[in-house]
Amino acid sequence: MIQRALIISAFIAVALNAQTEAPDAVKQSPEYYTVRYENDCVRVLDYRLKPGQKEAMHTHRPGVTYIITTATLRTSLPTGEVAQGLVNAGDIHKREQNVTHAVENIGDTEAHVIIVEMKN
Repeated sequence: MIQRALIISAFIAVALNAQTEAPDAVKQSPEYYTVRYENDCVRVLDYRLKPGQKEAMHTHRPGVTYIITTATLRTSLPTGEVAQGLVNAGDIHKREQNVTHAVENIGDTEAHVIIVEMKN
């Protein structure tokens, strides 16, 4: 529970403190993201990160993240702060603002997440 709270806190800290935004997640790491649906209002992403894989710093728009598989992740912020912990299948995380981070799968299970990002 504490580990999950650390990851959520890291996401919030990035949203509030990031001075500059990194490239869009899909443009930065297309090997981990599949655009499942997109229109003028919303974009739905299917995200998969296997054990040992690490993304470069990237930005997500406000929206909702639905965790499909439980995984252990390390999240790095543009400020240099790092948080790690478990994200659990069935969890939902809401983002009120843009979020900039890099994620590494430090566990032994694939991270599978559906991300819904709002546009404009």
